[in-house]
Amino acid sequence: MITVLVVLGAAAIAIIYALLTSYKVIKEPPGSGRMIEIHEYIKEGANAYLKKQYTVISSIVAVIVVLLTLLGWYRMAVSYVLGALSSITAGFVGMKIAVNANVRTANLAKEKGLNRALRLAFNGGLVMGLMTVGVGLMLITLQYLVYGLVYGETPEAINDIIGYSFGASSVALFARVGGGIYTKAADIGSDLVGKVEVGIPEDDPRNPGVIADNVGDNVGDVAGMGADLFESYVGAIISTMIIASTQLRGFSLSFPWSSFVLIPLVVAAVGVIASILSSFVVRTREGGDPSRPLTLATVVASILIALMSFFGITQLISGELGVRIWVVIVAGLVAGVVIGVTSDYFTNSKYPPVRRVAKMSEAGPALTILTGFAYGFLSAFVPTVVIAIASLTSFLVLWLPTQEFWLGIYGVALSAVGMLSLTGVVVSADAYGPITDNAAGIAEQADLGEDVRRITDKLDAAGNTMKSVSKGFAIGSAALTALAFIGAYASILQYYTGANLSNLFQSLTILDAGLISGMFIGVVMPALFTSIVILAVSDSAFVLIEEIRRQFKEKPGILEFKEKPDYGKAVAIVTSYAIKRLVLPGLIAIVSPLVVGFVLGPHALAGMLLAATISGLLLGLFQGNVGNTWDNAKKYIEAGYHGGKGSEAHKAAVIGDTVGDPMKDAAGPSINILIKLMSIVSLVFAYYMISNNLYQLLVP
Repeated sequence: MITVLVVLGAAAIAIIYALLTSYKVIKEPPGSGRMIEIHEYIKEGANAYLKKQYTVISSIVAVIVVLLTLLGWYRMAVSYVLGALSSITAGFVGMKIAVNANVRTANLAKEKGLNRALRLAFNGGLVMGLMTVGVGLMLITLQYLVYGLVYGETPEAINDIIGYSFGASSVALFARVGGGIYTKAADIGSDLVGKVEVGIPEDDPRNPGVIADNVGDNVGDVAGMGADLFESYVGAIISTMIIASTQLRGFSLSFPWSSFVLIPLVVAAVGVIASILSSFVVRTREGGDPSRPLTLATVVASILIALMSFFGITQLISGELGVRIWVVIVAGLVAGVVIGVTSDYFTNSKYPPVRRVAKMSEAGPALTILTGFAYGFLSAFVPTVVIAIASLTSFLVLWLPTQEFWLGIYGVALSAVGMLSLTGVVVSADAYGPITDNAAGIAEQADLGEDVRRITDKLDAAGNTMKSVSKGFAIGSAALTALAFIGAYASILQYYTGANLSNLFQSLTILDAGLISGMFIGVVMPALFTSIVILAVSDSAFVLIEEIRRQFKEKPGILEFKEKPDYGKAVAIVTSYAIKRLVLPGLIAIVSPLVVGFVLGPHALAGMLLAATISGLLLGLFQGNVGNTWDNAKKYIEAGYHGGKGSEAHKAAVIGDTVGDPMKDAAGPSINILIKLMSIVSLVFAYYMISNNLYQLLVP
């Protein structure tokens, strides 16, 4: 009980600190005149989109709640609603603060300089980061108390908490897909007409799509990414708790089995405190590089988590096993840092990949795209190998001294918790990106002058780097979390079938025809999903391009600042198309595992989940990194290299950036949630699939 209270205390501190930080952000002066006008456009558009998006999502959530209730899973239905509401709350509050932080960041850049603007932008992101970890940890722990202590600490009671992850993932996928479609349709439409056809700068107030682009940064990269990492965070914790509750009860050790259930909560609580403490290092001198303190915050948080978790874990698990569990946590942390560093290398203009893509752009868009593709696939190699090493290390460290298979699987799941203990600081750094992107846009549109624009551009450049790192972290953590879910799924199969371990191995062999067929279906699911999302972005961008062209044609005074663009029309078009196209990808993630499970059986579904995780990891890493490589190659040229703005190399780089936009901010990040939501749906309905599938009738 003391441990649980400490965890609840850490969660409460995160929420309280987030609220205090939001107050500090809001009390800063927002500027005046044109700055306020642009800010109001962005805020109005973001609120209108989220209202429509959450209306659609709520109707889907209601259908699933009714289904769970009809099946008699009342506690899981309650958990599902809590998960959905938590995801919506964390995303909505974080985005509201981010929208209010952007104009204040621009104003501080004008009035106070780089350091104050950096601090404010990061604090705006910190609200999102702390709300994500605080709300998630608080609700999981409270459910553990209610379901575990009131109903008894049975596996069934603890398994009902999976509903919380199910609800969070459902909202996250629809929010990520919808936000991604919106932000990239607006970005592509604005850039292709404004920068390529007309030749006006990015964020130019004459572009009718510029406000829609600014709105998209918030609904996609703040609310969407926050929901993404929120569900990864809660999913890793819950899957580890499920493995502990179903498979580690029989250990005859000197401490209760419930210690294994509590460990992921303790590690998450340590991560909360480390995220708050590391935020104090985010500051820089005037003229400094803002990316350095942002990177330093992640490093400091990692060191603090490693130190503090050692004492927390060894208090729960005494002796050598406690130290080994701590090693597993560190393995996850190291893997997360390596993945982030790798993404930084392939997407930061300081390093050869981006500079080579920029150089190749001198020869036209074909080589821009080909070179980017090559580096994108290359960038997936190191993170994938690191995840493999972290998984194997985590398994062996706990399996070798005990020869207990499920303790090794528990180690794999726990390494995902270790990696995601950095969620608070990673989400903060990621949300910082769209805040500074909007601040740079406001500085351009409000004509704040070159000195201010230099500061906001520097902040924005650091934001692009952190967005790249966080996207790599997101897909890497998604892969580890998905492996944890697959382990939890296998543990539930054994628990409900009563099979011994050798029988489970025999049924999950790759020589099983059903499992092989499931793998073939699973390996193509991320590709199908990617296709649908990118087509949705393309269709939405096409309609927006037609609208922007129409306005330029019918109102020629726009380009001469004699007529005002109709920003609202562009925002309405992108909103309408994004809402229409967000449903199908989400339904694929929910329905496909049900179809495979009830037709081909639970073992085929296990093959589907594993194959989807592997191919999803490749496609997610590739798309997230290659899109940012092209984006930063364009920015490198715009900084004056290879001919600078308006050159042939710049035009080629803009095309490369346009191709990469839906990959890095829509399809790629959404795959993270796809592979986890498929696993969660499988977990929820595993019991029914075991005895109700067509495959067992054909092959008894």
